[in-house]
Amino acid sequence: MAITPDGKDWTWVLDRPCPECGFDASTVVYDEVPTLTRRAAAVWSDVLRRTDVATRPDPSVWSPLEYSAHVRDVCRIFTIRLALMLSDDEPVFADWDQDATAVRARYNHEDPAAVAVALTDAADAVASGFAGIDVARRDRVGLRSDGHSFTVESLARYFVHDPIHHLHDVGVPWPGRAG
Repeated sequence: MAITPDGKDWTWVLDRPCPECGFDASTVVYDEVPTLTRRAAAVWSDVLRRTDVATRPDPSVWSPLEYSAHVRDVCRIFTIRLALMLSDDEPVFADWDQDATAVRARYNHEDPAAVAVALTDAADAVASGFAGIDVARRDRVGLRSDGHSFTVESLARYFVHDPIHHLHDVGVPWPGRAG
C-alpha cells in the first residue's frame, strides 16, 4: 500500500492546539522558535539511532527515517522561504510536494547517520535565521501559491509545529515549552 499524500491545509495550527500531537503553536512566543527547533532536532537525532528506523509501522505510514528526512527538508524549505520574505516584497513561495520529494529522494534508503547530521545542520540554519530577525522586520509578508499570507512571525510558529508534530508521528511525545 502506498502512502496517501497529505493534502490538508495545516494553517489552522496557528489558531488552536493540534488535536493529534497536542502542540499549541498559537501560544508560542516568536523568540522561543529557535530553541524549540534545536530541541526538536536533538530528539530527531535520537530517533535516527533506532535499529528499526527504516521500518514502516504500516505500509501506508512513513518510517521514522522518512519522517526525519522530511523534517530535514522542511527546515531547508523554510530557510529559503524566510530568506525570500526578507529580500523580496510579498514573495510567493514555490509549491513543494513533500510526498513526491519523499519518493524521488528515496528517503527510506538514506543513511540515518547522514540524515541526523543534515537535519541538525538544517534545523540550526533555520533556527539561526529566525533568531536573527529584528522585531521590526517580523511583519514582512510571504504568500503561499494558494494565497495564504504569512508574516515572519506566523511563519515561524507555523514551521515549528512540523518537526514537533512529526515526533508524535514516530511515537515521541513532546516534553513542553522551550524554557
